[in-house]
Formats: sequence, C-alpha cells, structure tokens
Amino acid sequence: MTAPNRPVVIREVGLRDGLQSIARTLPTAHKLAWIRDAHAAGLREIEVGSYVPPRLLPQLADTAELVAYAKTLPGLVVSVLVPNLKGAQRAIESGAHSMLLPLSASRAHSLANLRKTPDEVVAEIAAIRAERDAAGSSCLLEVGISTAFGCTIRGRVEPDEVLRLLRAVLDIGVDRVGLADTVGFADPKAVRDLFERGFAIAGDKLACGHFHDTRGLGMANVFAAWQVGVRRFDACLAGIGGCPHAPGASGNVATEDVAWLFASMGEPAGLDVGALLALRARVAQWLEGETLHGTLWRTGLPKTMRAPA
Repeated sequence: MTAPNRPVVIREVGLRDGLQSIARTLPTAHKLAWIRDAHAAGLREIEVGSYVPPRLLPQLADTAELVAYAKTLPGLVVSVLVPNLKGAQRAIESGAHSMLLPLSASRAHSLANLRKTPDEVVAEIAAIRAERDAAGSSCLLEVGISTAFGCTIRGRVEPDEVLRLLRAVLDIGVDRVGLADTVGFADPKAVRDLFERGFAIAGDKLACGHFHDTRGLGMANVFAAWQVGVRRFDACLAGIGGCPHAPGASGNVATEDVAWLFASMGEPAGLDVGALLALRARVAQWLEGETLHGTLWRTGLPKTMRAPA
C-alpha cells in the first residue's frame, strides 16, 4: 500500500482518451486553451495526446504541437500514449515527460486494439525500454493494464492474469504501472481486492487507477482505490472517453467530480474545482451535440461549503 499521507494527483486524459472516442476533430487552438486552463486550475499532469498514425485517429494528429506547448507550462508533467515502438520513438524525440503504454489483460481486446497478444505487447514494451535507455531519455515508462476488471469482448478477466502481466512488466523495468477498468465492469470490492494484491507485488510502482462510470460505479471505485492507498487517478473533463475497441465502454470518471470528491473530504489535490467547472462549460460548447457525463456541473458547488484548494 502507498503511504496514506501522499497527496492526490489527478491526470487529465480528456485530450487523448476523451477525444479519441469522438468523430469530430477539435481545433488545435481549443486544445491549447484546454491545456492552459487545466493547468491554471491546478492540474499538474495532462495526457495531451497519442502518437498514433493520423489515418487511424486524425483527432490526435496535432499531438506534437500540444506536447511542445504543454512543456512550456511550469510544473506540468506532459504525458502521451504510445501503442508501439515507433510511437515511443516519437515521444522520446518530442521530449514528453511520460509515455503511457497500453497492455490489455484480455487477449481478445489486445488483438482488437493492438493486433498483438498480451505477451507480444510485453515483448514490445521491453524493446521500448531498451530504446528509451539507449537514447539517454528521462521519459518515464508507465504501463496501463487495461480491461483489468473485465472485457466486453471476452467477459471475465482473471485477476491472476492481471497480476502475471504486472509482474512481467516490472521484470522488464518499467517505472510504474496502473490498473484500468476500461469497460466499467469493476465494483468497489473487486477494486479493493485487485489493488491490494497488486500493491503486494509492485509497491509504490503501482501508481494509478483508471475508472469508467459506464454503469454508475466510477466514483465508488475511485473511493475504494483511495481507501487502499491509490493516490493518483486518471479522469476526463465532462466524463467523455472510451475505447474504440471496447463496445459500450463509455464515460471516464469526470475530472471535476473526482476533484470535488477529494476536495469535499479535505484531501490535498491542489485543484480549483470552480475553475474546472468553468473549463467543463467551455469544453461542452466546443463539443456541442456530443454526449457528456458527470454530475457536479448540474448543481455546482454547495453554497454552504468552500472547496479547499
């Protein structure tokens, strides 16, 4: 388990996980404003995009420009998702601070998403680590184990398989690992059990929880993970996002809702919840007509309470 007094960190993933699931391409100027305002609201880690071929995800074709801008903001950890060695090379060249490497615990999802088995992905992650080290790069390698709590294609994913893959990437020497409920199948008990077992193997290298609110349990799962020591979470403004290869996996937990959860409990996260709500309103305008999620925006902050920073 992680130290209980560690501050909460929320990584905003809307610019990648959110926008990859929306057909329209948001103008780069809007994305830059998103990054700027998220940073001004106190977010200090943002996943700004992904180095994937533009023909596959034209929505993310301007990732290099976003990385360059985000690196100018003080104290901001700039993260990108990379699906393969070529993408990792681009991330290293761009000077991104962290790259997220997806590894699905479901063989069926892995084949649909990356056209590789999980063990083939592990082998490619080893090659990426070697490439990073040979380049003398300080870019952190973080593996996100997706479908860790179930898969819409396969159904049940065995916890032992998730833990086997966790050990495999730690043996390679990655810097940190996260567990992702890619399709919203998790419940608080499953979250508590799997993270407890994961901490016994990985310690503080198990460093992120990624939850979807597809079936209404996203916030409960965030809280369950926090109770067992998780202090870093992915979230997306307006609760957008999902995996193109996971049918029905809609809706990340909303950044503004997660921020309020911890603010209301007096847990330090350094976020201005009101500023996040204002940014959510701008994102809603930019994505007019798209299905958005989340709860806090409907009522706003309670007048009887002042959200701690």
